[in-house]
Amino acid sequence: MDGVCPKIDVRNLDLWYGETQALKKVNISVEPNTITALIGPSGCGKSTFLRVLDRMNDLIAGVRTEGKVLYDGKDIFTDIDVIELRKKVGMVFQKPNPFPMSIYDNIAYGPRVHGIKERKVLDEIVEKSLADAALLDEVKDRLGKPALGLSGGQQQRLCIARVLAVEPDVLLMDEPTSALDPISTAKIESLLDELKRRYTIVIVTHNMQQAGRVSDTTGFFLQGELVEYAPTKEIFFKPRDVRTENYISGRFG
Repeated sequence: MDGVCPKIDVRNLDLWYGETQALKKVNISVEPNTITALIGPSGCGKSTFLRVLDRMNDLIAGVRTEGKVLYDGKDIFTDIDVIELRKKVGMVFQKPNPFPMSIYDNIAYGPRVHGIKERKVLDEIVEKSLADAALLDEVKDRLGKPALGLSGGQQQRLCIARVLAVEPDVLLMDEPTSALDPISTAKIESLLDELKRRYTIVIVTHNMQQAGRVSDTTGFFLQGELVEYAPTKEIFFKPRDVRTENYISGRFG
């Protein structure tokens, strides 16, 4: 994909929690309409890095960053309003977190916040978002029922639909299937393959098989450092760094 402008371009990113440095000189370039998997042992910095991309770390006292994070060529710290950034860069968390309201209102919540009030428009957004999250057929007859009545896998797809409803550009996913059973996990993995046609996706996963199945590129983090970042097949079959090889082969982590 030579000549393609990166969707996200991170340059020499350092991050500290107080005195503790959590990310060290991270450089990563994410091309549009790809899935990037971030792997590494617990506490290695991958979730911290993911939260940088929509500035969620801003909510934590004592966090300091240096370096540049460019989204479509604009620095997310200086050139983009944080509310606009979070509309364009959506986050799906490890544990499904539906709002305690109806399925319909969960999806309509974001568009309403952004000023859409007309019922017909909201109906269309809700239907499209649920369809895009491969959930519409399962819930179309109970949109007025509480979202908390859905199964765990359905709740996670509802959370994906809720993010899609505000028409983002990038989807960040922090271990989106770790709390789910294998059937729900397979549904979400299949969904990711569909979604990358329209979105750029960055996923943190502890599941190496999942990274191998769903991603185009993989980044391996260790102790706050991005050790290696390359096409997924390369990372898994021809890693350049012995630390990557040791982690992939299960020698540590």
